[in-house]
Amino acid sequence: MCSLYGWLDYQGVVPHKILKKLTQSLANAAEERGTDATGISYIKDGKVIIFKRPKAAHKLHLSPPEGTRVVMGHTRLSTQGSEKNNQNNHPFLGKTSEKTWSLAHNGCLSNDRSLRKEKQLPITEIETDSFIAVQLIESKDKLDFDSLRYMAEAVHGSFTFSLLDEDNSLYFVKGNNPLCLLHIKSLGLYVYASTESIMKAALRRLGFNKFDAEKVEVDDGDILKIDRYGDITRSQFTPAPSYSYFSRSKWWYGDYEDYYTTYEETLIEMAHCFGADENDVILLLDYGYSADEVEELLLDTAAFQETVREVKFVEGEELYSSYCCGGVF
Repeated sequence: MCSLYGWLDYQGVVPHKILKKLTQSLANAAEERGTDATGISYIKDGKVIIFKRPKAAHKLHLSPPEGTRVVMGHTRLSTQGSEKNNQNNHPFLGKTSEKTWSLAHNGCLSNDRSLRKEKQLPITEIETDSFIAVQLIESKDKLDFDSLRYMAEAVHGSFTFSLLDEDNSLYFVKGNNPLCLLHIKSLGLYVYASTESIMKAALRRLGFNKFDAEKVEVDDGDILKIDRYGDITRSQFTPAPSYSYFSRSKWWYGDYEDYYTTYEETLIEMAHCFGADENDVILLLDYGYSADEVEELLLDTAAFQETVREVKFVEGEELYSSYCCGGVF
């Protein structure tokens, strides 16, 4: 998994030094979801600037310049496209006839290749699945709720997207991946991160946890825009249907939505992103491994494969024993 993080300072009262420390603190805390690469995007002289490197956040000096009003960041756990090729890392640059913008993605998409063929989108040297979101928005030649809805309803998989345009407006497209967004009114500041634990760790380091913060609700299917004045506008999208193993196998599992949690469903659907077989993920879940344990194993291919072999061996022994006891042999 990866992490999104960042802030929007709409009143300009927070000292620049503090905002720089906030950027680094958020990025460092976000390492818990990805250390392969780190990137930020901000606006300078009306232009979108992207800084990203194939390094963990704590190994970088993230220093947005004086006058920066918004920072959009990302820490990456590589699943598709090597982080050593920096163009595969987030954020990505997008362009329409009206403006330029940047995009970051937390999650894993499963139909990027088929969409590129279906929509006749340009072939790109960027290998990551996330870049299809940029291409879909660019194909509409505009960045607004309509183009974001079009993109969100076309992609399959797990996602939450963040975008930053050259007008210092911040966008969120909330799929089934987490997002924590806080509004510290006394400072005129919005702060966000993928998870509440990342947020708490980052704010605690700076003493920001002493300020009253209001949680901004962002539900699955929401599209949110925060402009440079701090005003929020909203829209919605309808997530694409799932094309997981279960949708092909309901004759066996019945209504899988009643059988597994959303978290477990996501792990099964995204197994291929980690080079794993979705049926092996199902095997471990059925055997009693928790979703958290399976996710941790997916991050270590060797450990995952070894665990699957052990479970298959045990289940094979139990099956053999039951046949023998039943007089099958």
